[in-house]
Amino acid sequence: MNVKKIVGLLAIALLLFFVFTQPDNAAGSVTSVGTTLRDGAESVIRFVTQLV
Repeated sequence: MNVKKIVGLLAIALLLFFVFTQPDNAAGSVTSVGTTLRDGAESVIRFVTQLV
């Protein structure tokens, strides 16, 4: 097994552990990431709109 695969499996295991032990905090983290991605996309759209 290569290191990349092991690290990926460990990350998934940690994510599942976090979801099962602290579901409210996990949901808040996902919401925060979603908000950040949405804000970034809106900034890119605004930038491209200003170019045109």
